[in-house]
Amino acid sequence: MNDTASANHGAPGPLSGVTVVDLTRVLAGPFSTMILADMGARVIKIERPGRGDDTRQFGPPFLKDKDGNDTNEAAYYLAANRNKESITVNLADPRGQAIVRDLVGRSEFLVENFKKGDLAKYGLSYDDLKDAHPGLIYCSITGFGQTGPFAERAGYDFLVQAMGGLMSVTGNADDAPGGGPLRVGVPISDLLTGMYATIGMLGAWAHRQNTGAGQWVDLALLDATVATLANQGMNYLATGVSPGRIGNTHPNIVPYQAFATADGAIVVAIGNDRQFVRFADLIGKPELADDPRFETNVARVRNRDVLVPVLEAAMASRTSADWTAALDAAGLSCGPINTLEQVFDHPQVQARGMRVEMDHPLSGTVPLVGSPLKLSASPVSYRRHPPTLGEHTDAILAELGRDAGEIATLREQGII
Repeated sequence: MNDTASANHGAPGPLSGVTVVDLTRVLAGPFSTMILADMGARVIKIERPGRGDDTRQFGPPFLKDKDGNDTNEAAYYLAANRNKESITVNLADPRGQAIVRDLVGRSEFLVENFKKGDLAKYGLSYDDLKDAHPGLIYCSITGFGQTGPFAERAGYDFLVQAMGGLMSVTGNADDAPGGGPLRVGVPISDLLTGMYATIGMLGAWAHRQNTGAGQWVDLALLDATVATLANQGMNYLATGVSPGRIGNTHPNIVPYQAFATADGAIVVAIGNDRQFVRFADLIGKPELADDPRFETNVARVRNRDVLVPVLEAAMASRTSADWTAALDAAGLSCGPINTLEQVFDHPQVQARGMRVEMDHPLSGTVPLVGSPLKLSASPVSYRRHPPTLGEHTDAILAELGRDAGEIATLREQGII
């Protein structure tokens, strides 16, 4: 491990001693359980024998082995599965179901993202488990939740970005070059749902600490996407008018957008009227700040079609580096539009430990995106590489009291 990772290796996290049964795959669920794992929880990832999490095959790109050849570990899988243990279990067989129930008996959390009702077929629904395990915190992640007319439907990130309104406010306007709806460049509905799931489980954990009672946490991709429409959602609710797409501008703040420069583009974010006075002076247009059409943010939003072309002409006169230096010196917020290479080379990103290296049995080491959580007394830790398929099956079964002969039989019969 590098210095950033090893500095936190083995430190007791806030969830140390907590065990999570992870019956999730793809992204929303695994991302949520990785957050729990980074904070010290023991996460036991239950996967299908022979195939595992679907994202193991979501490539290329794949992790390279020590000879430079592709492994079976896709980069997508590696992004959401560190600090976990992997056990393969056939849930369709009663003996596999018994293994999961044994694990639940030793755990505080169970997280799953099967379609509504699917786990009931295996005797592993919340209703099946709650009486025997009244303290269990059981989190279900689905596309549309456990209730409502769409509850039976499968939901995927791209679909939910569209249905949840996010694509209606993302992209250039229909009449602009390249106009039309766009999905966000990462599976943002999955990621947001995963974060909400983590928050919900920790809230349930606090409730359990006070009452001893567990509960069912019901998360839907659609709900999480609608919730995070934030100001755009309220813009609609306040007016009854759907906001629409406005590209790289802001619906409620002007100027707060990307500007073309003499050699590229930068983002400028002017957050209040005092900053606009400094900005207008910096670009050689101090009279703009005294113009009643532009002197307040409310006025600038209402008159953006007049103001923005004036700002665009001024910003095009100098290079990105020149503007960035000048705006920084004036205490105004701005920045380049970085590639991912530039992101991970950035000194601030490096100083914050947002790239870490972990040991890996197939490749020697694997680079991973670090956790953004910085806890002063109980920091996150990087303890386990994203596990290979079934890497911990034998060890976990031995903990559950299965002897070597029984484990061999289970393997021969396709149970594990």
